[in-house]
Amino acid sequence: MPRSLRIRAVVGPRSLPGGWRRTIDGVDPEGEGVPVGRRVVLGLLALGALGVAAGRPLLDAEQRVLAAIGTRDPTGLSQLLVPAGAGFRFYSVAGTVPRRPDAVLTIDGLVDRPTRLSVAELARLPRTELVRDFQCVTGWRVPEVRWSGVALPDLLDAVGVRRGATALDFTSYDGVYSESLTLDQARRRDVLVATGLQGRPISHAHGGPVRLAVLPMYGYKSLKWLDRIELTADVRPGYWERRGYEVDGWVGRSNGRDDAPV
Repeated sequence: MPRSLRIRAVVGPRSLPGGWRRTIDGVDPEGEGVPVGRRVVLGLLALGALGVAAGRPLLDAEQRVLAAIGTRDPTGLSQLLVPAGAGFRFYSVAGTVPRRPDAVLTIDGLVDRPTRLSVAELARLPRTELVRDFQCVTGWRVPEVRWSGVALPDLLDAVGVRRGATALDFTSYDGVYSESLTLDQARRRDVLVATGLQGRPISHAHGGPVRLAVLPMYGYKSLKWLDRIELTADVRPGYWERRGYEVDGWVGRSNGRDDAPV
């Protein structure tokens, strides 16, 4: 079975974080949803076989279809049979997330040179590429994910960190999601402002065109649809930390989990 279709974990409704909405392109599946029947299951299996046989273009189309089906699927079968998005699950904390292909990243706060960078300008900066497992705190894992983008320490050096800054506050253009890191954490070389995923530009569904990739921490720290990075004097707990999650979300050292996939 190709690596993009391997299943390492299955997450049931009870293991989703409290209040988390599983959405794609603004569709909110709260409530019972629509039952998935035998024809849909057989169709999903056929889609999976077609994607494997026909290669990447049809596989991409298949994943878009599965992502849309998955938002209305209370059983989880659509992601169990052929995981959409190369094994990723699609989450959003907002009811809708606007598309911003021309998004601009703002870096400000306690910096010497407040900066605004377009996606094109980010693409011209020195690139870092890393391959790491991506693990959600709920237990599922996608192995050997290839990320590319600008290492966050390089951006910090470019804008200049002012005296008194000890933390970073990240906000999403969905208007709801936020995250935080200490300055020491942000200076790690395995923390990226990511624009590439698995060798391609990050799609809207995966948090593109620009997102955070905090690779030594659980997925909730890797904020999607990155809009602003603000250097601050103190850590500001993010969306999930205000709901009981660890501020320091190290894989294997938070929320009572270890590093083994479920």
